[in-house]
Amino acid sequence: MLSEDPPSKSQRKREMHALQDLGSALVALSPAQIRQLNLPDLLGQALLDAKSLRAHGAVRRQMQYIGKLMRNVDPAPIQEFLDRLAGTSQEATAALHRTERWRERLMTDVTAVDDFAREFPTVDRQQLRQLVLAAQKEKTLGKPPRQYRALFRTLIPFLDPHAPGQAHHDDDA
Repeated sequence: MLSEDPPSKSQRKREMHALQDLGSALVALSPAQIRQLNLPDLLGQALLDAKSLRAHGAVRRQMQYIGKLMRNVDPAPIQEFLDRLAGTSQEATAALHRTERWRERLMTDVTAVDDFAREFPTVDRQQLRQLVLAAQKEKTLGKPPRQYRALFRTLIPFLDPHAPGQAHHDDDA
């Protein structure tokens, strides 16, 4: 029978520093984003308190306290939330690619507006059609891509499940 050795002191220190670093990233979030995480009350309050501290020693002690509180929390969902905010998660990247493919399809195929509206019934079909026509005209005239970007911003809530003001697809329900 194999017995597992407890982690070394160096390993425990690395883990504590990693939790402190995660806590530092949390302190940088807005109060609304911190509340979205549904953290334990004590940890949430410690994060909010850290935002008001200015003295180096006080900030350092608060970060150590946050690191201590973080030991009782699963760091995986927190890291996933931070990655999503940073746009580095695979899911966020895939959503951006889907949005880009739809935008290109809408720019080249007139029937794509109807296809998009069938797949996402909550979209304002007329507004989408006007935006596509404006973006196409803008491209033809060689103007800056203002409408082209607006089209992307219009599509992303439908294609990114974590976008603010998300518009859910029927399959998500």
